[in-house]
Amino acid sequence: MQISKETEEKIGQLQLMEQNLQNILIQKQAFQTQLFEVENALKELEKTKEETYKIVGPIMVATNKKELKDDLQSKKEVIELRIKNLEKQEKKIKEEATQIQGEVMKKLKQKGGGSND
Repeated sequence: MQISKETEEKIGQLQLMEQNLQNILIQKQAFQTQLFEVENALKELEKTKEETYKIVGPIMVATNKKELKDDLQSKKEVIELRIKNLEKQEKKIKEEATQIQGEVMKKLKQKGGGSND
């Protein structure tokens, strides 16, 4: 079946969108893992009555519990923002892909996707 140049371009756009979507999902998963780790650290920090430590590069240093909690809370907020931004991008790409996919399917149904469209 012969398809038009315009339809070929739209199929190429869909493939690119799929790649972008996969990249976004990989990033989102990484941030969700980080968020899980930070939330667990915050829970453990609430339970402890002992001295607290923070990993700095290859070493652990004693640190103030409140400062550590504030630092973790700040990281949590940044990660949550990044996840929200990635979710917005994901939603936008999915919407655009659905629209383009509909256009491609319509073109392919018309006259077998010939180039007189």
